[in-house]
Amino acid sequence: MTEVYVFFLAGIAGVVSGFLVSVPVGPINVTILNEGPARGVSWALMTGLGAVVMETAYCGIAFAGFSELFFSKYLRATFELISFLLMMYLGLKYVLAQSLPLEPPSVDRIERRFHPHTAFMTGFVRVLGNPGILLFWITVSATVISHAWVAATAISKFAFVAGVAVGALGWFVLLSLAVTRGFGQLSTQVLLRMSQISGACLLIVAVVIGGRLVLLLAHRPPG
Repeated sequence: MTEVYVFFLAGIAGVVSGFLVSVPVGPINVTILNEGPARGVSWALMTGLGAVVMETAYCGIAFAGFSELFFSKYLRATFELISFLLMMYLGLKYVLAQSLPLEPPSVDRIERRFHPHTAFMTGFVRVLGNPGILLFWITVSATVISHAWVAATAISKFAFVAGVAVGALGWFVLLSLAVTRGFGQLSTQVLLRMSQISGACLLIVAVVIGGRLVLLLAHRPPG
């Protein structure tokens, strides 16, 4: 029963993480918003699917290579601090955003090299060209494991990564349908507002992480 609970908790944490990470305005959302109405729902969905595949790959790499470092209290505290700073930075960045973000130069370089000709590859390459996403998932892996939201077991990590794929895909399905069917005349300003809400959620996470960090450092051994 406990194993089922741990698996379920990791999966839910992954779904929430994947959805929240996908909401803020970025290259994929802007691509779907700008080109989806003309190219149709299938094109928009395949673009989102390509992004989800690469995002999930980055997430899996992060959990496979960087999640066994949290048994030392001081290493945990270091990752807690990094997580707090990153979540606070991203939260403020999204909450205060007033315009579309510029596309990272690395995305342009990757696109010039691979010349994606399909919707799937467009989404895939645009995430591939942003190595900051891997750094983000490394930080997330540290955060969820140190907070016991994901157990340091293969099945729990798999549940989280699979949840990330489901959550991210869920967002892109909703966005693709909204853009191509004209629900509410979805605009950049609407995406910006949703991005700000996502940023507020990240700030709440930052506060939780900050509180955990204070408690962790407060329980120092005597001497």
